[in-house]
Amino acid sequence: MKKLAKEKETGGKKRKRGRPKKVITRSGSLVVRMTPTERLVVAGKARNAGMRISDWFRRAAKVAVIKPRLSKEETGYLRTLSGMANNLNQLTKLAHTNGLVSLMADLRRVLTTVEALMERIGRDDS
Repeated sequence: MKKLAKEKETGGKKRKRGRPKKVITRSGSLVVRMTPTERLVVAGKARNAGMRISDWFRRAAKVAVIKPRLSKEETGYLRTLSGMANNLNQLTKLAHTNGLVSLMADLRRVLTTVEALMERIGRDDS
């Protein structure tokens, strides 16, 4: 009798019980290790936004803009600049022992190359 009454209420279909299925299910996980201080900062920001920590972290990761450290070209520039700095130190040592006038042409050449590299690196930042 009861079974017959339930079938009339639902139109002959069985009712689904429990929570409805989510459209998007998150099956993957990501573990992030933090110091207790970092965790407090993240938890505070999530609380201020009125969100759970995982939701805040997920949204922050989606909208974050990360600038790459250095491209291969820029790393080459820095390596060249480092080598030039070494050469400049050697020239300075020679200038102290042999006199500055004898090294004037070498110093000008190194300075011109350094300025050109600094301009290239400066242009890549913008």
